[in-house]
Amino acid sequence: MMNARTGRAMTRIAHIRQSLADILTTPIGSRLMRRPYGSEVPELIDQPLNGATVLRIYAATAYAVLRWERRIALTGVQLQRDTDGSATLILDGQADGAGVQLAVPVKQGGAL
Repeated sequence: MMNARTGRAMTRIAHIRQSLADILTTPIGSRLMRRPYGSEVPELIDQPLNGATVLRIYAATAYAVLRWERRIALTGVQLQRDTDGSATLILDGQADGAGVQLAVPVKQGGAL
């Protein structure tokens, strides 16, 4: 397992976090040879963050993780908003038989 930016080796959990960040910040349809890849989170994060939108973000997150990252089984999702307009998804789940909590930063516009 390799870090996409540095090329260095990384732990399995770190690789899962990297994969989740890529999945959740990639708009569906933006990959040329893999159109279904990604999630609806980038589109939703620009919407007014009311209760309905937050619920849709949770559903989009759960669906994308279930479809694209089989190494983790989600047990919970939370959205933390910052005063600068950015947001972080906190993902709770099971990976390799242990409980994990991973933070995936998402800025306005769905970019890291």
